[in-house]
Amino acid sequence: MPARVSESFILRTYPYREADLVVSFLTRDQGKLRGVARRARRPKSSFGAGLERLSQVRAAYFQRENRELVSLDSCELIHSPFQLQSDYAAAVALDYLAEVAEQLLAPGERSEHFFRLLAAVLEYLRAVRADGLWPAVLYYTLWAVRLSGFLPALRAGRESLAVAEEMLKKPVAELTPRAWTRETAADLRRFLVREVENHIERRLVTVPILETL
Repeated sequence: MPARVSESFILRTYPYREADLVVSFLTRDQGKLRGVARRARRPKSSFGAGLERLSQVRAAYFQRENRELVSLDSCELIHSPFQLQSDYAAAVALDYLAEVAEQLLAPGERSEHFFRLLAAVLEYLRAVRADGLWPAVLYYTLWAVRLSGFLPALRAGRESLAVAEEMLKKPVAELTPRAWTRETAADLRRFLVREVENHIERRLVTVPILETL
């Protein structure tokens, strides 16, 4: 069976057997998939840095009917997250972006809008680094709950509501410059995170870390 090739984001990896990894990745054309990367844990693995969390790659994989896991053949790196990982706050934000996508997206359900959202937020973070951390996190969270179909009427303060309405109309790079502190949109952020956590099986691991930044 010929391999499929999809532009993808690596969401999470799990050790499997002695030298393999189970990889959760978000594809542009087939949604979230899970696959086995053979010998990926060996020192001279051909996957290299392509399996790092939130690496943007061209993933080649084999998919067989009635099989839950695909077989990953290769991952050609497009964009690496290493530039952002040098900043602690940005690294925590990357963990949060990956965790929300991993928890909210249903396996095998195509969601190109979510893929484009993740790509846009990562591109924005690469351009502005830590200075744009909070608008990027809020923008991503707001659109994540909206695209997942369970965003209710916003019950937030006047300032935070204005921020939310703007975020739903503009791409992240065109948001009005503001003093983006934790206090500016704290009530909106907590509300959106609660909505995410109400629809997943467990609480998000990275939220307490984000709150301390």
